Amino acid sequence: MSGELLTRWGAALDPDAVLPEYPRPQLVRDSHLNLNGRWEYAIRDTEPAAADGGTGAYGTEPEVYDGEIIVPFSPEAPLSGVRRQLMPGHTLWYRRALLLPDGFTRPGGRVLLHFGAVDQVCRVLLNGVEVGGHEGGYLPFVCDLTAALREGENTLVVAVQDDTGAGSRGKQRLRRGGIWYTAQSGIWQTVWAECVPATYVERLTLVPRLSDSAVEVTVHARDAEAAGAAGTVRVRVLAEGRPVAETTGPAGRPIVLPVPDARLWTPEDPYLYDVEVELGEDRVTGYVGMRSFGVGPDRDGVPRLLLNGEPYFHAGVLDQGYWPDGLYTPPSDEAMVHDIVTMKELGFTMARKHIKVEPLRWYHHCDRLGLLVWQDMVNGGLPYRPAVITAPVLTPLRLDDRRHAWFGRSDPAGRARFEAELRETVEHLRSVTCLAVWVPFNEGWGQFDAARIAGELAELDPTRVVDHASGWHDQGAGDLRSLHVYFRRFRPPAPCLRRRSAAGRRPGRRVRDRRALVLSEYGGYSMTVDNHVWGQRHFGYKRFTSPEELAAAFARLHHREILPAVTRGGLSATVYTQLTDVEDEINGLLTYDRAVLKLPADLVRTINERLRLS
Repeated sequence: MSGELLTRWGAALDPDAVLPEYPRPQLVRDSHLNLNGRWEYAIRDTEPAAADGGTGAYGTEPEVYDGEIIVPFSPEAPLSGVRRQLMPGHTLWYRRALLLPDGFTRPGGRVLLHFGAVDQVCRVLLNGVEVGGHEGGYLPFVCDLTAALREGENTLVVAVQDDTGAGSRGKQRLRRGGIWYTAQSGIWQTVWAECVPATYVERLTLVPRLSDSAVEVTVHARDAEAAGAAGTVRVRVLAEGRPVAETTGPAGRPIVLPVPDARLWTPEDPYLYDVEVELGEDRVTGYVGMRSFGVGPDRDGVPRLLLNGEPYFHAGVLDQGYWPDGLYTPPSDEAMVHDIVTMKELGFTMARKHIKVEPLRWYHHCDRLGLLVWQDMVNGGLPYRPAVITAPVLTPLRLDDRRHAWFGRSDPAGRARFEAELRETVEHLRSVTCLAVWVPFNEGWGQFDAARIAGELAELDPTRVVDHASGWHDQGAGDLRSLHVYFRRFRPPAPCLRRRSAAGRRPGRRVRDRRALVLSEYGGYSMTVDNHVWGQRHFGYKRFTSPEELAAAFARLHHREILPAVTRGGLSATVYTQLTDVEDEINGLLTYDRAVLKLPADLVRTINERLRLS
């Protein structure tokens, strides 16, 4: 790990008030106990459990802990106060006292403990009783504490292992460098508790149906069927407090409510309707935006990305979601908002969330501020071959990704785990208003069976666009023809024929490619800013030494290559690399600490406006 570089939010962090905001904006309940802040931690060799009771493959809980850690920052992150790397073969232990406030519980209720994300595999114990666990470093999970709770003070323990290799890992590497970043581990999103009735709303699925001027609400409830009549839900849709529609129906089934003369959600007018749900004694609130996504022809017959049935250019930027002081974890809610507002002020209409799943509050801010999101799935797989993932940067190469070994995907269990996490990610983010595009694979990293997976993803969520293989190794599937261009001039390909792909079969007859053309990564122009760099090594696709030189090159790139591709080449979206510097990478519009914008804001904003209006 390199030297300390703090954001202004990290420098102002209060360890006793870390990310205190309500963490689940589309399902809000009036019970919330934030458990971020000061915990104890220890890192130990993983040993067999003691005969008198340990924790299995995690070894035995240490009697003496190593010190204090600030949750939810990973031990590798400066803001954790630890700055130690969790290595394979070690277990990271967390411990804290849990004392529920007076009035927190209710008669017959249940106490649930929520983890936003823990990387990678963990077990959770309360008062020595195992209450849950999870595998996978990017998605939330919940533990029911009710049976293990006792009056007064309780002891909460979490044991974590992370080998940063076998499962989903994103851009983490133990041997970091270049485009691969510091491996992080353990708890990295908010930990919190709530009290719920015996029958309660577990999840809401909110789907706008513009063609029917309606919204479809599915209330997923725990123990609703056993409760009989208590499984009936009441749903209301409101516009700024004014009732729009109200009805009742069964939990677990779609309920359709009319939304006449709906005010449509767009980045320019990110209007959200409130949703209220009652289930027995439970009351929750959420929101929904009325919008639709798709691909269809413009008036000249050119395939374009559609928003609410009309062509809409996605002027995007690559957003890695890394922080110099928090790694995966933003130092504050305000810091997340800063990044989104900056993208908006620079004229971007879209962020491609790159190889990471953010806390739900990040998507909430994109919903309410108006920023489209392309969501990457988190890559996994065994070590990658440079000839597969790197050579295509310079040499056109398209490999059949059903040859799993080429892509580091020989392990059937690893492939199955990726597909399971893909489905879990879709359900986790299904109701997010701003999410327009799913990106299951990027540049061949752990790619496999992309045509089949694109088809299954489209069936799982037919309301969104699928970019099945961003960059290279196009299998002819999905809704987008997705290109990455670095080190060479961008020349949009002529409208062409492609081989129609079918799951489990070789590509068949050639048909006209009706997918929209997108430049899903380009640019990467880099420049160091003294006193705002993370380490000694620097990486970028094209380097410049002054702001003037960088600005001239940025303008030249867009005027000569990108803008003509929109007007004459059918280009429907762009994703500039990238929003911020990240560790060695110095190709951000912003420095890693978010302190310096390297390009004139007016220049970036004007170019993005021309892209959208072309």
